[in-house]
Amino acid sequence: MQYIYPIIKADYLQRTRSYSFLITLAITIFMAYSFIPANSANYTTLSALGYKGVYNSAWVGYVSGIMTTVMLSIYGFLLVNSGIKKDINTEVGLIVATTPITNFKYLLSKQLSNYIVLLTIAGITFIVSIGVFFMRGTGYPFILGNFIFPYLFFAVPALFVVASLAVAGEVFLGRRSILQFIAYFFLVGICMGLINAKSDDQPTGIFDPFGLSLITKSITQHINSHFNEDLKGVSFGFIFNGRSAYKTFTWEGLNWSALFIFSRLLWMGLGLGVVYISSLFFHRFDSKQADPKRKTKEVAAIQTDQPIEQHAGISRAVLPPLVFDYGIFPLVRTELFMLIRQGKKWLWLVNAALWVAMFIVPFNIAHNYLLPVLLFLQVTRWSELVTKEKTNRVHYFSFASYKPLQRMLPAQILSGVLLSIGLSLPLIIRGALTFNSDVVLSIINGAVLIVLLAVAFGILTGGKKLFEVFFFLLTYSVVNKVPVTDYLGSLPHQDMSFFMLVILGINTVLVIVSFMIRRYQTRHS
Repeated sequence: MQYIYPIIKADYLQRTRSYSFLITLAITIFMAYSFIPANSANYTTLSALGYKGVYNSAWVGYVSGIMTTVMLSIYGFLLVNSGIKKDINTEVGLIVATTPITNFKYLLSKQLSNYIVLLTIAGITFIVSIGVFFMRGTGYPFILGNFIFPYLFFAVPALFVVASLAVAGEVFLGRRSILQFIAYFFLVGICMGLINAKSDDQPTGIFDPFGLSLITKSITQHINSHFNEDLKGVSFGFIFNGRSAYKTFTWEGLNWSALFIFSRLLWMGLGLGVVYISSLFFHRFDSKQADPKRKTKEVAAIQTDQPIEQHAGISRAVLPPLVFDYGIFPLVRTELFMLIRQGKKWLWLVNAALWVAMFIVPFNIAHNYLLPVLLFLQVTRWSELVTKEKTNRVHYFSFASYKPLQRMLPAQILSGVLLSIGLSLPLIIRGALTFNSDVVLSIINGAVLIVLLAVAFGILTGGKKLFEVFFFLLTYSVVNKVPVTDYLGSLPHQDMSFFMLVILGINTVLVIVSFMIRRYQTRHS
């Protein structure tokens, strides 16, 4: 604890004092309030084909607990998966490498700081869920255990595993953030698929890290036994179906088994095992191990017998003459090249495959699923569009350059817009060939919105994390066809013109806010 506690404390305070954490917390509070919809709402979070539980303490507590567990397990990974990377960027890792702390203790401190951050958010949603019960659970007694136990047995173990996987992702995949996202969401997808595939009459939930199967099977069995139904399962998530009339039933929660509680300890033990295995492969901030390509190049240079050239200096006579160009287009070209060349080249094969597929697959599938996924795969490109100067600590020079508001920031926005529209080009062409101007304008509007969100969030917070979390939640909602988040216009709207005007208005506000904040930064940095 001599070295672990200071690292945990410093890391936790650094994360929670950032603007991105505060904004993420505000979004989480709003989502926690939405987990239990009002009776007049046009959506549900647990749908049982026309049945809905009354808002007693069991329903409110368990639904809030499981929704918090699943949602925070999904986007919480994006929130905490940069602890080691931050130490590398700030060169704090070089100091850590010289201390007696072992790799396991260092990674454990990072895992625990990740865990405490996630528990802080879960604790806020716990308090909000109690407040929601007193707002909407009139006529039913308040039972504190129905709120404590779901969070204790669902959220606490699951978030411990998420924090461990965030550390493992940084150790094994390094700075490849997009690969960490893909690998983690693929793992979560497999886990959710296995949970939904199991059809045990009396599920124990020991192989379910979320505990979702216990709740869904318990509710299904309750409805089948009391209403003579033959339901096979319960839909989970934000489900917009427009239904206003439901048959209500009273659900009193779960009977906790010793086997299930013991399985929660096993899952937390699995998380510790992941951290320990990761410590065996941790590079401990050794640049040669952290960057294998650099090591390969250095070894190749040593193995060659070529003599090392001695440079006498720079001769001004052989240098090309200086040519000044104060236009914006050279900056646009440079920013666009940096966007394209960022990341691994093989990832462009995935982008190219999705891009070609949007020409071939049915238009609705391409519009509803392929385009949002393709745009999300560029999340690290968008998030670094206006934050790379601060990350590399050259913003003092860029802010002092010639007309940064008239040249540099517009160039960054234009380069991002060109890339986003280029990625959306297959659907734009298909919409134009069918003379569907609403679709074309909606896609262009949405493509511009993503870039402006990345610019606004990046300038506001100075980091990437808030945009990455928000963009994931936005993409998740779009793929699940939540109407209010349909920024690409893939769902039918009563007034498409009004919808496009709303998106255009949001884009305009984002541009104004971005320029105002950057103007303040350039004058006060």
